[in-house]
Amino acid sequence: MFRTPKGTHDVLPEDHQYMTYIKKAVRHRARQAGYKRIETPMFENKAIFERGIGEHTDIVEKELFMVSGKKNDEDSAGLALRPEFTAGICRSYIEHGMHQLPQPVEFYSFGPCYRYDRPQKGRYRQFHQFDMEIIGLKDPSIDAQLILVISKILTDLKIRGRLKLQINNIGTTENRQAYIESLKDFFIGKERNLPELDQKRLKTNPLRLLDSKEEDTQIILKSAPVMDQFIDDDSKEFHSTLIGYLDELGVEYEKNATLVRGLDYYTQTVFEFWDESTGAQNAVGGGGRYDGLIELLGGRSTPGVGFAGGVERMIWHMKEAGVKAPFKDQVDVFVAQLGPEAKKKCLTLISDLRDRGVHTLGALGEASLKSQMRLADKFGARYTLLLGKMEVKSGTIIIKDMEAGKQQEIKFKEAIPTVLKFIGEENLDTYTLRDKFVDVDED
Repeated sequence: MFRTPKGTHDVLPEDHQYMTYIKKAVRHRARQAGYKRIETPMFENKAIFERGIGEHTDIVEKELFMVSGKKNDEDSAGLALRPEFTAGICRSYIEHGMHQLPQPVEFYSFGPCYRYDRPQKGRYRQFHQFDMEIIGLKDPSIDAQLILVISKILTDLKIRGRLKLQINNIGTTENRQAYIESLKDFFIGKERNLPELDQKRLKTNPLRLLDSKEEDTQIILKSAPVMDQFIDDDSKEFHSTLIGYLDELGVEYEKNATLVRGLDYYTQTVFEFWDESTGAQNAVGGGGRYDGLIELLGGRSTPGVGFAGGVERMIWHMKEAGVKAPFKDQVDVFVAQLGPEAKKKCLTLISDLRDRGVHTLGALGEASLKSQMRLADKFGARYTLLLGKMEVKSGTIIIKDMEAGKQQEIKFKEAIPTVLKFIGEENLDTYTLRDKFVDVDED
């Protein structure tokens, strides 16, 4: 028997209810704040991730899914499935000359990402993220507004109270490089006391030592130089202003001097939303400022700030908090029939009910009326319409309230008005394309 590939999972209808709910919350808040949706390819040139995320990050070194095309196919060589959205969106910003648009430009995305990670609870090789980016302007108010929008989305999902916003200032690239050199000097002679993984990090990505989970590393770090000593005055003023804005907006946060994020492109502001009880282990997402990324990818110097949230993690938190996603896939009416003439009339009836916004099932095979009634009960139908040979002859139909167990015979032409009355206008599932399409040939 075939099963899902290791590290993947089927998004079953129950979880799709949550995913749709999250997507609507994101779309609603994004539209309020002027974000436009963008879709980038699921795979990009590997170099985009190496330059942007960092060649010596865990994502690039161990977690990139490489795309394998046909043998000797140069077009598919060096392609990788996206592990996150930001690098691809920045590539798109450069490629399409978006610096000519009014700045800043605001984007949001929602979709799958891929990391060749060791599968564990809440961590998949294919997972879903929503992403928000603001590109083209550097100002503390931009960072504050992004954080506020994320906070409102988490509030809409009823999980903000379960999370703590962690925030830090990691300064400019130059500040960070000076701090890295200081860390390396500090650890001279102490390398042997580090676990094997952290010894490697010291050589390739020393900042990752700050958020190491190893107790021995954390003990040594207590006497190490701190990043704040190397951050310039302008960066400190930027961060202080941002904190003031968050206070003004009523956004609760915790300052976390060890928060660095795992990607090389971050500068200045970094933040994450952690599980209140387990900390970073069940963080739902994070982000920060990346003022050098677009230039690193071949564009002109352009500031940016963004956030990525893990959808599966959010669904887990919603379930833990007892949040029920709205269920809109209920069956309102089941149409049971018997005989070829009854089935013919039922097909039109089912179609008309659906067009009026009634969730309707029926005309399923040649089962007996008794079997169809059992099926209606299993589907949880609120009402059942029964049409047999006698009803076809008399021009009537039977409507049964499944919960009350009561039924009545009515004229067939009154079936739709009666059902609409019972269900209620406010409960109908109708959708209309109200936006006016512009005729390109119109003067």
